[in-house]
Amino acid sequence: MAKSKNNQPEKTNNENLNGFDIKVNEFGEIVTSHKIDQINEFLDENVKDKKLEQGPPTEEE
Repeated sequence: MAKSKNNQPEKTNNENLNGFDIKVNEFGEIVTSHKIDQINEFLDENVKDKKLEQGPPTEEE
């Protein structure tokens, strides 16, 4: 029998994420251990926005 490949990306540990926990409660609400402002700030610093890198559309598109 053939082995199935794991298609998940490798996990990388960032020291800023220590203690970060995210859960969905019984009402479907997302509950995190950090404030949403801290999460957004972290994402702004560490994740590139593909839409902003493309620049304005050209006439050819």
